[in-house]
Amino acid sequence: MQGNRRGRRSAIGSGLLTGLSTAAVSGSAAVAGAILSRKFGHGVKTDGFFAVYAVYLALVLVANVLRVVVLPRLVRAREDGRLPGEVGAWLASLTVLAAPLLAIALAWPDGIARVLTGGAGARHTAAELLPWLIPAAAAQIYAGLFASALAAFDEYQGAAAGFGLGALAGLALIAALADHGVAAWGWGLALNGAIAIVVPLGALLSRHGLGLPDERLGARLVELGEGIALPVALQLMFVVGIRFASGLGVGKPTTFSYAYLIAAFLVAVTASSVALVSTVPFARAGFSPDRVARHVLAASWLSLVPVVAAVGVFVVAGETIVRWALGSAYGGGTGNELGRIVAYLSPWIVASVAISIAFPLVFVRGRARFLPLLAGGALAVHVLVEWAGRAAFGLAGLAAGLAVTATLVLVTILLWLGALAVTLRGLVLAAATCGVVALVAFGLPRLVLHSVPAAGVGLVLYAAVLLVWRPPGLRAAWSYVRALY
Repeated sequence: MQGNRRGRRSAIGSGLLTGLSTAAVSGSAAVAGAILSRKFGHGVKTDGFFAVYAVYLALVLVANVLRVVVLPRLVRAREDGRLPGEVGAWLASLTVLAAPLLAIALAWPDGIARVLTGGAGARHTAAELLPWLIPAAAAQIYAGLFASALAAFDEYQGAAAGFGLGALAGLALIAALADHGVAAWGWGLALNGAIAIVVPLGALLSRHGLGLPDERLGARLVELGEGIALPVALQLMFVVGIRFASGLGVGKPTTFSYAYLIAAFLVAVTASSVALVSTVPFARAGFSPDRVARHVLAASWLSLVPVVAAVGVFVVAGETIVRWALGSAYGGGTGNELGRIVAYLSPWIVASVAISIAFPLVFVRGRARFLPLLAGGALAVHVLVEWAGRAAFGLAGLAAGLAVTATLVLVTILLWLGALAVTLRGLVLAAATCGVVALVAFGLPRLVLHSVPAAGVGLVLYAAVLLVWRPPGLRAAWSYVRALY
């Protein structure tokens, strides 16, 4: 019993430390973005920054997915007494993928910047940042591997300290050197990555958890490719969107980037978090198409309720919120446009919520060799969709293009899971229900009140209607989640 109490205290402490580390990372990124907008507004410099930052995010996403892919294997390797060789093998496999990317970024930044951006000014900024941001992203990937290896020892403090301290130190460097130009953000992210990799690596070496790689590097590369292909492709769709936005004028890629990051944040704090804690209980109960449909719909309902509320607030008071957070450059028309783009991204948010929940279930069913093919095909289709969307509707068309491609990906995943028709029908019903309630709850107060009071009243009305009505889908979702645990 005393051991169990110590174990529970250790788990609670690790959870709190990890939560504080995550808060430090997210908060530092938000503050760094606010400093960027207040210092440089929205123009060629911020356009160039976000062109490279989108690639950075895509690579950092590899680190997050990597932890899901490798952790079960590292846990088994430790139980079998071969953890150092297993970690060494994954390290070697990652280096095979990362080395060419690093070489190109360091040797040919101007060429990559030309692909990512439109105008000469944005291209110059992107080329200046690439030699810093790409190595910074690679460091985060390696740090993710070392954090997973420490987790196999049930040790989370080293990784949490590395990520948290790295984020804070990077932010401090950015704030101190912001007057030196946008390059300071590259320096800050590079320092962030260096600390994030050094701290957990030191903790891992002290436990003798890293050794020479064992065999079967090719098999690990295949597994890694299957795991990261689709998430990376989905993030690269944002890169494509920024590239097309650069053809709409100076500042448009920056506006599109901030709107996307807001929308992606809403998905991350709801659906991604729900998927993280609900996939394991789902797997223990067994796989079936009916359970897939119930699981995806229940988690989607619980995610969409707060997401739609947040979108409603942005639609009503987006200009005020954005101007307060990002500075005077985002007041007036620019702030209103950013708020509208968040609203236009609503269909993409709905599709992304469902993808975030359904994607882990693919691996519950078994290995999915079709995922790299789906990733490549979706990315190719997305280029054509974004080209047509920009020509027809500008930034709104780019937002719609993200929704179209994400929906095609979702349909493919659900079709493979055998739960397409029921899940899509329920998902449309959930989105429509929350959307109609939000339209009435936020729209009526806006007719008689200013933006911020209307957003506050609308939020209260939205919550009250759902609490009193309790739609059948929401009740079923809550019952399912309670039964799941």
